Amino acid sequence: MAFTLLEVIIACALFFMFAFAVLELVTRGLSAARSIQQREPDAGLVLAPLSLTNKLQIGVESGDFEDLYPGIYPGYQWEREISQPFGETNPLFQVTVRIVGTTGKRKTSESTVGVLMFRPDSGMNSKFGTSLGGRK
Repeated sequence: MAFTLLEVIIACALFFMFAFAVLELVTRGLSAARSIQQREPDAGLVLAPLSLTNKLQIGVESGDFEDLYPGIYPGYQWEREISQPFGETNPLFQVTVRIVGTTGKRKTSESTVGVLMFRPDSGMNSKFGTSLGGRK
C-alpha cells in the first residue's frame, strides 16, 4: 500500500505544526523563567582587576558596583580585604571578597569568597621578591 503525494504533504504539515507549537511553548517558558531570575554579582567581577597586576597592597577596599559596572547591579556593595596570612617572607596573599546587596523587596543577599594569589613582586623585603622576580 503506497501513500500519495497529497497524503505525505498533509502528514508533513501536521508534523511541522505540532513541532513548532512545542518549540513556541518551550521558548515562552524559558523567557518567563529568565524574566523572574534575579541576577547577583559574582566575586570574580571584583577580583578581575587584581589579576592584571603583579603587586598587591595589604588593606581593605570597598565600593559599589556602580563604579565598576554602572547600571547592572544597583544596590550591591563589595568589600575586598588583602592580607598576607603566611608572613611577610611568603609572597602568597589572601584576598577575601564580600558582596552584600538587596535582591528583592526585602531579601538581602550576602556572599564571601576567598582566594590565594601568588605575587612575588608585592613584597620587596621578602627573599622571594628577588629570587623569583629576578629584579628588585
